[in-house]
Amino acid sequence: MTDAAEAAPRPSRRRGALVFVRDVLVIILIAALVSFVVKTFVVRSFYIPSGSMERTLMIDDRILVDELTPRWTGYDHGDVVVFEDPGGWLPPAPQRPSRPALIEAVDWVLTFVGISTSDTQDHLVKRVIGMPGDHVVCCNALGQITINGTPVNELSYLNLPEGDTAASNTDFDVTVPEGTIWVMGDNRDRSQDSRAHQELPGGGFVPLENVVGRAFLTTWPLDRLGLIDTHDEVFQAVPEPE
Repeated sequence: MTDAAEAAPRPSRRRGALVFVRDVLVIILIAALVSFVVKTFVVRSFYIPSGSMERTLMIDDRILVDELTPRWTGYDHGDVVVFEDPGGWLPPAPQRPSRPALIEAVDWVLTFVGISTSDTQDHLVKRVIGMPGDHVVCCNALGQITINGTPVNELSYLNLPEGDTAASNTDFDVTVPEGTIWVMGDNRDRSQDSRAHQELPGGGFVPLENVVGRAFLTTWPLDRLGLIDTHDEVFQAVPEPE
């Protein structure tokens, strides 16, 4: 009688363990799906591979990109945006050495849920200077870019050599086609941006459909944690294109 009484709870404990494992797996699955939806439609993580946006963004900074808000508000002058290579902006990515299957699987899972940023090598980050219809010219007598005839003073965020105040050492005179933007890096002398790709079929313009979203927050390293400034005051006087 005593032996039977002691044995009776065991199946219940076994079922309880199975229920616990099932609940944990369901929670993990739901969390992964929610993270995937957030990455795909709301916010996405990228790292900065080059110095083209210094001092706003430094090499190896981690940033968050807002994918959702621009769907309603659109973009504006001064926004820092991440976009897919329009074609020919980036050199062919070197073939990555093969890795153990387990590491590849873990990286795939982390990318799926939005933790890994392995796709950054196919994207670029720059600041929006010209919006659709804008007439963007460089430079006036003071070395400033003009947008629709109005000069903009970008010295508050440009990373220029000491004593240099020219917003660009490359002259250009472009009118931004509809559905595209003209982008430039804050570190003008080290940025292969729209200026450097005018001979390509796209003319150096970035199709809006290639834009992933607006970078709004630096998350790493922790001593650089903070919002990414769009410097709206620089572009306040820019009129609408004719």
